[in-house]
Amino acid sequence: MKRKANAIWKGSGKEGNGVLNGPSGVLNETPFSFKARFENENGKAGTNPEELIAAAHAGCYSMQLSFMLNANSFTADTLDVDAIIEMEEKDGGFAFKHIQLNLDAKVPKISEEEFKQIAQKAKDICPVSKALSSVTIDLNITFSN
Repeated sequence: MKRKANAIWKGSGKEGNGVLNGPSGVLNETPFSFKARFENENGKAGTNPEELIAAAHAGCYSMQLSFMLNANSFTADTLDVDAIIEMEEKDGGFAFKHIQLNLDAKVPKISEEEFKQIAQKAKDICPVSKALSSVTIDLNITFSN
């Protein structure tokens, strides 16, 4: 399995801008820029790499958890995941400092203790979590069944 995306950047770092494309069409001339990355956190000026990584992490984790629940004969009604990436200035640039996964889950017929064990393991083995393993990733769970 291979996945691909393309970024085209034009101009200087601060005044330039770029577009992102992917074969699925979800990223189709999607704008990104200095302003969208460092000045405009409401997303109105386009996306940024950190938002895309957060979306990838939330999506990957929710699917990993769903598959693991299924393997244990459970099916979630809902797995609502927020991924929040905190950045810090480091070595003359920026680096990921911390990732917070907030999970609000509704899964019938499972104990909270068993669910939390499966949820933690899913965080540890999700491919995006593994790719981001140099960063502390915390999991906060809100559970109901």
